[in-house]
Amino acid sequence: MTEDLVTGNKAAAIAVKLCNVDYIPAYPITPQTEIIEILSRWVLEKKLDAKFVMFESEHSMVTAAGAASLSGVRTFTATSSQGLLYATEMLYNVVGWRSPFVLANVSRGVSSPITLLPDHNDVLSIRDTGFIQIHAETCQDVLDSIIMGYRISEDPMVNIPVLVNLDGFYLSYTREKVDIPDSNYVSEFLPEYIPVSGYINAKNASSLGVAVLDSSAYSYFRYQLHLTTLNVLKMYGDVSKNFEKIFGRKYDLLEGYMLDDADYVIVITNSFSTIAKEAVDRLRKEYGKNVGLLKIRMIRPFPSDDIWKKLAGKKGVAVIDQNISVGGGGILYPEIVSSLYNKDERPETILSFIGGLGGKKITFSEFRYIISVLEEAVKGNPPISKTMLLFTENDWNTVKDMLKMSGKEVE
Repeated sequence: MTEDLVTGNKAAAIAVKLCNVDYIPAYPITPQTEIIEILSRWVLEKKLDAKFVMFESEHSMVTAAGAASLSGVRTFTATSSQGLLYATEMLYNVVGWRSPFVLANVSRGVSSPITLLPDHNDVLSIRDTGFIQIHAETCQDVLDSIIMGYRISEDPMVNIPVLVNLDGFYLSYTREKVDIPDSNYVSEFLPEYIPVSGYINAKNASSLGVAVLDSSAYSYFRYQLHLTTLNVLKMYGDVSKNFEKIFGRKYDLLEGYMLDDADYVIVITNSFSTIAKEAVDRLRKEYGKNVGLLKIRMIRPFPSDDIWKKLAGKKGVAVIDQNISVGGGGILYPEIVSSLYNKDERPETILSFIGGLGGKKITFSEFRYIISVLEEAVKGNPPISKTMLLFTENDWNTVKDMLKMSGKEVE
């Protein structure tokens, strides 16, 4: 293995090269474009033996990815934000086709208003398509997740595309130390791709997907897809153990940090997990708080039982959603609650916090606030609001300055 300082985007491109991808349909969008720029250059310089094709839109790009993977070639593509939304129609289709490939999504807040910085409304808006979703915290995580993504997606018991999510700017353009494995290690971990889709094997029940179906057959087909995604939870442990054996790095469905003796737990995903871990350290060292963290790495299929096992018996849990379902609140919060509701030893209190929208960094003072609210709720003094927005006085002053510049009165 070699060690290099690379961006999250380059880490994704390196993983694609290591996996011997054959076909790359592409369309540029910030902050994902660097991935396909690197891959196109490597193809041009004959450092990567693959077919690179630029399409007119993300819709066509994903269509091509799905069709190509069914023809027997290992396929990769990438997008972000509005591009992912533009491709949504075909995301449902390629899952129904049972097309195994990997799509990297570089999260960016969706318009309007426009931003280039990340939150997770783009990637979580497509959680019902059937794509398996792995969310990365670090640049190393990006590289390893793409390699693992192909192993999962191409498994005969799965045959469903995998989405690997990385935060725009916080990872995409941030250089971190990354261990780059030798290609022979990747070949040992990742078998040759042999397509087994229902479109090729007529005996497979998913071949029903080629026809216009009545409601009974459609119901059976859609539920079969659901059961197939649950297979990932069953086989992921073996994939993780095999990956650790070859590469020396371990990735579970969830990661607990300072969790064993914690009374209060912060639940979070993606790159802001690193910020939250630092806050946990400070809260323990400087304030004597028994705080821990639970990072959710796989969002689909949702590891409900594993989440309950990690949170059972805790006093208070704060779910930080870097997203907002307008009119509803945080997207992951109700999923966490449903994982715990019918279980014994569930936490005494579980609260919802929304933070990091449009890439707004969550400060240490906000983490302190979260724990103080949890402590009060456990004492019987719950907050007035069901969902709390992490928004500081400095944030409000910034908004007021912008309003003043536009000539509007500020109270």
